[in-house]
Parts: sequence; structure tokens; C-alpha cells
Amino acid sequence: MAQTVKLTALLVANQLDIKGIKNFLDIKPIADLSSELFYGFSGGKYQYYFNYGVVVFTGYTEDEIKWAVKAVQQFHKNPVIPWLRDEHILQVEPGSDMRFQFGEVVLSSCDEKVIRIAMFNLAQSVAMDHYHAVTEQLLAEVKSFTWHLETSGKLKISRKNMLRFIGKALNTQNEVAENIYIFDAPELVWDEEYLDKLHQGLIKHFDLRVRFSELEYMMRIIEENLTVFREISNQRESSLLELIIIILILVEVFDLFISKIL
Repeated sequence: MAQTVKLTALLVANQLDIKGIKNFLDIKPIADLSSELFYGFSGGKYQYYFNYGVVVFTGYTEDEIKWAVKAVQQFHKNPVIPWLRDEHILQVEPGSDMRFQFGEVVLSSCDEKVIRIAMFNLAQSVAMDHYHAVTEQLLAEVKSFTWHLETSGKLKISRKNMLRFIGKALNTQNEVAENIYIFDAPELVWDEEYLDKLHQGLIKHFDLRVRFSELEYMMRIIEENLTVFREISNQRESSLLELIIIILILVEVFDLFISKIL
């Protein structure tokens, strides 16, 4: 008998307090890691929490999802408004081959492990969307700086603001490196060929590797521009320091000259 399983992923914050959520729910999770929590409930309901701000639900109504997210709202660090959302369907058709179609995956069987792997990859996809948007914003700011540099011949950004921008870019780069696991398969798939096939298929289906490469490329462009900006800023400060030294020398010479005359 065919079965439809709907997955809903929400990026609700830049970070979730996994330990706090675990203590608050006070329910034994199916999977308990420092970076994620996976819960199963009666009626085919599952919740998957990730430390990078994503929550994935299976078997919940829209109202139940909103209630569940708000119930742990106190553990959202740097909330994201509006929530970033994505959905996917697992279509279970006994005896069928695994197929990846637009918006859904057709499977011959579906259990707790299959659902967990699908939720894991959907969470990665939503996180990738978030980091792509953040990186595009950083790149847009870089372009505005280079445009001013081209039109005025000056870098119109203070050293303090530049350091803040560099810090934001580096934090984004670190978050991507820490939270995107497309090159590290979950332990769950190591011993089961079916799960590994599903995992690899979903990586390809969501274009995770391609999108990750795009992120890396954009971050490299930002990094190269920031290197140039730092050099210009340092040169500007060196020129200012040289000017100050020259002025001090002139003051000293002038003072000496006046002293001789008097």
C-alpha cells in the first residue's frame, strides 16, 4: 500500500541550544549528539533539532509545528525572522526502485532510519540556502566598496567598520565549515547499503556538493577583496603616520629656529 510521508524543515535561528532543548523536553531521544537531537513519537511523528538553527518535522500539522517551535523559543540564539522553510515528500511504494523526482523521493520501504536520513539531508539543504543568502549579502557589500573605490579612488569604509565586516565574513565561513556535513556521512549509513544509497542520492538530489562549491567560491572572492581592502587601509594608515611624523619634525625644527632667533 502506498504511503506519503511529508518532511518540513525550518531554519528558525542562527543557533539552537541543543543541551537546553534536551533538558526542557525531558524525553529520551532516539539519537543524542552534541550537535543534534532526534525524537520519535507515536503516530509516525518525528522531530529533529540541529545546533545550526534548523528543526525538521515529520507527521505534524501546521499548527503543531508552530506550537513545537515556539515551545523551545527560549533556546533560539539569534532568531531568524521570517523562518526559512523547505518541504519534501517521501513516497513509499512497496517493490519499487528508489527514484528521485522533483519535490519527492520514491522508496520501496520507509522506517525510522530512512526518515532520519531524509530529514538530515533536508536540514542541510535549508542551512545551505541560509548561508548562500548571507554570503550573497556579504558579496553585495563588497561590490559596493569596490564601486566606490572605482568611482572615487577612495575606500569609503572606516577601519572599525572594516574589522566588523571581516569578522562577519570569517564567522560565516567558520559556520559553513562547522555545520555543513556533506562530506561526512552519518554513522547511520555505514553498515546499511540501502541507507547509504539514499544518503548519496539525496546529496545529489539537493545539489549539496554543487551548492557548497558555489559557497566556497563566493567566500574566496570575498576573502580576496578583503585582503586588498586591508592593504589599502594599512597603506592609508602608514601615510597618515608618515604625515604626522613629518609635521612633528617640522614643529621641532620651527621651534628650534625660533629659539635660535630669540
